Amino acid sequence: MTQAVPSAHRIDADAAVALMQSLTELVVQAGRAILAINRRAMAVTDKSDGSPVTEADLAADRVIHDGLARIAPEIAILSEERAEPSAAPYRGSFFLIDPLDGTKEFVAGRGEYTVNLALVTDGTPLLGIVCAPAIDLLWRGVVGRGAERLTIGETGLGAPEPIRTRPMPRAGDPWVAAVSRSHGDPRSEAFIASRPGVVRMGLGSAVKFGRLAEGAADIYPRLAPTSEWDIAAGQAVVTAAGGRVTDEKGAPLRFGERRDSFIVPSFIAWGDPSVVAPVA
Repeated sequence: MTQAVPSAHRIDADAAVALMQSLTELVVQAGRAILAINRRAMAVTDKSDGSPVTEADLAADRVIHDGLARIAPEIAILSEERAEPSAAPYRGSFFLIDPLDGTKEFVAGRGEYTVNLALVTDGTPLLGIVCAPAIDLLWRGVVGRGAERLTIGETGLGAPEPIRTRPMPRAGDPWVAAVSRSHGDPRSEAFIASRPGVVRMGLGSAVKFGRLAEGAADIYPRLAPTSEWDIAAGQAVVTAAGGRVTDEKGAPLRFGERRDSFIVPSFIAWGDPSVVAPVA
């Protein structure tokens, strides 16, 4: 069961780097558990908020929880699939998990879904892993230590490739906004439309953070509510790659501290931190 009274054990960047490979292998294992599910025959039910949950969500959740119990048993865990018995605030360090981000994409038969694992320390994502098992890609990073992209093969992981966000294009040049394929909202669209020269890159799940981190997109705005487990891993990867993730006023996001919910009202992921600005 998810811990209702999280511990105050604290993981720093050095310790996060030491954990990275074991955590990466665990996330890849969870991705394989998802791939093993027959999407045509699986059970799909609705949670209390109306969002779908599948056998694949639960299978990945079990793999991750069992693995974390072996790898770092002293660290508290908050997972989307076990959030109801949880109680904030989370102090020190904790794992923040979305076992299957993009369930709608998964149910629809598309490949843009991810397994998201973040290690949050003192309210800020420090380590992030975003694995897209159906397209054989994984993005990971530790803030202050850099970010990498890896391919996933049948025999294991490929060599890590360092990645960085890119500078914002000059005025008048086209720029790329990563936008949700399944969760569009009017405020995000208005924000994008107010900036001329945009090219929209429609993507599912936290793949958007991965593309931003590797310099394939310039910005990812979501000016509508989402959950902390949807974005924590992606925030860590983007930040480690040189970008920044803020609320719509340009302020840092905080995780595991709200007592009423695990909702993030809005956010913008910026590839170029020098252009961060509040939404007008």
